[in-house]
Amino acid sequence: MNRVPTFFLKMAVLLMAIPAIAVCVFAVIALIRDNPNQFPGRMHPSDIGFFAAMIPYFIALDTAMKLLGYIDNNTAFSELSLRALKKIKYCGVCMGILLSAMMPFVFIMARQEDAPGIILIGLAAAFASFVIAGFGALLERLLRNAIQLKSENELTV
Repeated sequence: MNRVPTFFLKMAVLLMAIPAIAVCVFAVIALIRDNPNQFPGRMHPSDIGFFAAMIPYFIALDTAMKLLGYIDNNTAFSELSLRALKKIKYCGVCMGILLSAMMPFVFIMARQEDAPGIILIGLAAAFASFVIAGFGALLERLLRNAIQLKSENELTV
């Protein structure tokens, strides 16, 4: 099987991870340096929500890399792939919930800073997480049907 498309997708997954790692590192540095009293009582919950949302993000990226490995090994139509898609779906839901729960703090900060673009970015991130979860659920259902058809075809002589 030609591995160029999966190699391209693996590089795309890595390119999705690098900016997220950079944002996390620079955000930690900024939190250490800056005055935490700038947004008293509001900065810490949003920071916790942001970093908590990064955990399922990186789990989903790792699972996507494993899924691409399954495709390379010609085991795409297997229970392993089904579990990987299920894990990606749950990570998308978890990220969406965490980012949505963080939005009240983002609204308060955006009002204080007079920056409505922050609200749009937060809403877009939460919406994208739910879209990824929905797409993962759709692919999971399609893969389950394909595995079922494959097993039925193997039983017919």
